[in-house]
Amino acid sequence: MAEEEEESELSEKQKVEIAKWFLLNSPPGEIQYVAKDVKSILNDDGLFNEAASEAFPLYNKSHFIVLPMPDRSGDVLVTSFGELEDNAFLDPRTAQVAIVDHVKQVCEDVRPALDEELASAYIEEFRFSLDAEILKYVEEVYPKGVCSVYCVNGKDSEGPGSDFELAIVISASRHSPQNFCNGNWCSVWNIDFKDEQQTVEVKGKLQVGAHYFEEGNVQLDTKHECKDATLFQAPEDCALAISSIIRHHETEYLASLEASYLNLPDSTFKDLRRKLPVTRTLFPWHNTLQFSLTRDITKELGIGKVTLVDRINNLLLFAGVFNAGAGFCLAPPRPNQGRRIEGRRMEIILKTSSFSGLSVLLLQEEQSSKQCWPLKRRRRGQ
Repeated sequence: MAEEEEESELSEKQKVEIAKWFLLNSPPGEIQYVAKDVKSILNDDGLFNEAASEAFPLYNKSHFIVLPMPDRSGDVLVTSFGELEDNAFLDPRTAQVAIVDHVKQVCEDVRPALDEELASAYIEEFRFSLDAEILKYVEEVYPKGVCSVYCVNGKDSEGPGSDFELAIVISASRHSPQNFCNGNWCSVWNIDFKDEQQTVEVKGKLQVGAHYFEEGNVQLDTKHECKDATLFQAPEDCALAISSIIRHHETEYLASLEASYLNLPDSTFKDLRRKLPVTRTLFPWHNTLQFSLTRDITKELGIGKVTLVDRINNLLLFAGVFNAGAGFCLAPPRPNQGRRIEGRRMEIILKTSSFSGLSVLLLQEEQSSKQCWPLKRRRRGQ
């Protein structure tokens, strides 16, 4: 028995990997809550610190978290495009480098960026113009959204004749755990300037994540890629054209998400339902007359060959109409009140509120030659 327990015990490496998986798959803005639970489950500070030191940097960079700088000069985006060292991230707009504590998710210090960490004057002209246009767009579209433009290739180019690449990162988050919901929007746009072809290629990757956990657990994780192109022009003209392309594609994708939500009840949710009942047979709505309610009730009550009046009265009794005192019953015939029905279908419609879940009951009976008596209102208590 002791040997089996030893074999089932996880190794320290396995525990660290499992803890990392939970941390990396935390919903937007909830990694600190997950970390608290993981730490209590591991019950080992050494193992938790090892898992957290590896998982938090990856999580922060993949979710493009935004941290305010200590001197309140702005916000820094934690992204691989601006990563200089393990904990140092460049903010091109303010030409500063932020020192970040990944596990605590705070910006601890700020220093001026070095010349070799910044783009050349020629590249900076394009980067600055594009950053200004994207900033206007983000402030208009995304509440509390943050954006930044980085030079990822060819930052040392001194003039026309060489290719270079810029990257636009947009991050917008809304964390409201008190209302049981968190979410974020992340988009990355790679702008490839090709001088020889005089074209600018635009490639975008959009990612949306949301988590609703009020009396349940519903998560959204969707990704979308798109591409476009424009002409290589002056910095201001390129910035306007690129910002228009980004606005168009992101607006189109957001509209498609909203349309899919509107179609959820009519399409997606119906697809999740059972196609056929357990009997694997569709209900014949086109020929419902093949089902006889009186025959089924008669079989359930064990009634043999009885008159039509007895059948209906038994049915009324079975349905609880007599007990409720609010229904109808068939009175015995009086002279000259009966009439003959030759080869017709007799329909008796009972309307009463005493039926459980039924407002109208339709009885159908094939009669070759029967007498039908009028319905008589039954007094309460009789």
